[in-house]
Amino acid sequence: MAEVAVTAPLPGPALDNLRACHEVRVHSGATMLEAEEVAEWAADADALVTLLANPVTSSVMERCPSLRVIANCAAGFDNIDCAEAQRRGIWVTNTPDVLTETTADLTWALILTVTRRVIEADAFLRAGDFKGWELDLMVGAGLQGRTLGIIGFGRIGRAVAKRAPAFGMRVMATPSSQSTEGFENVTFGDVETLVASCDVLSLHCPLNDRTRGLLGEERLRRMRRGAFLINTARGPVLDEAALVRALEDGHLGGVGLDVFAQEPEVHPGLLCRKDAVLLPHIGSATREARSEMAELAARNVLAVLAGEVPPSVVIQGRQ
Repeated sequence: MAEVAVTAPLPGPALDNLRACHEVRVHSGATMLEAEEVAEWAADADALVTLLANPVTSSVMERCPSLRVIANCAAGFDNIDCAEAQRRGIWVTNTPDVLTETTADLTWALILTVTRRVIEADAFLRAGDFKGWELDLMVGAGLQGRTLGIIGFGRIGRAVAKRAPAFGMRVMATPSSQSTEGFENVTFGDVETLVASCDVLSLHCPLNDRTRGLLGEERLRRMRRGAFLINTARGPVLDEAALVRALEDGHLGGVGLDVFAQEPEVHPGLLCRKDAVLLPHIGSATREARSEMAELAARNVLAVLAGEVPPSVVIQGRQ
């Protein structure tokens, strides 16, 4: 039996599935384990199941000489030094697909919440300020006839685009290497075109060297005045200090964020703003999606330990 180290309790049957075949230990304390703690927890493990908050650096791998697979329970994998894993022949896996629809739903929840001032209106009512219906009370922005821009036309970006016609929105997106069959009504353009053309801009790109800081001061200022920005991708894609400035002087109409550059910290300039809807990284947070993510992570581990190719490969390791 192999040793499987898990950095946090997993929902659903995932742990039972692992325990049926291997020795499993689960960290039951804080899930925000830093690299040193991850290394200690997984020192003699053959497999490591991690969350996006757990850094798996080259030093972690150095201290875990038996490691054969790192199974990230997330679609992203920027917490893992993939180049080092590849050099060492360690499999890296993730959990795409199972969270696509859930994250797309949350994206639309953010779009509607920020454009219609839902949280602001809720606080207004709870404070006892609602004295009766008025023609100009809590007026927001409509979506019909507006343009939705999608930066990152992968699984989640496509799911977001499919929902747009229900709200009467046109869609523009950055080009994709995948087939665009079924998206004949989507107009494609580069980031510069989308930034300048869209009323709502939604980020769905992965975090890498090319996308880190993708939307900084210059591009935020090129957005239409009064436009809305949504980020359910990764926090470092967006320059939060520049975003605060664009909100403070009224250049942007509002922002909806589910991710942040320095999670769990949030830029203090955002916390006091009524035009900023801020969520604690809950894009995939449904019982169904989280359970499916955990099960897929477990299947990835079981496959590698059985000498098979796992279902969702990021880095192919040694057989």
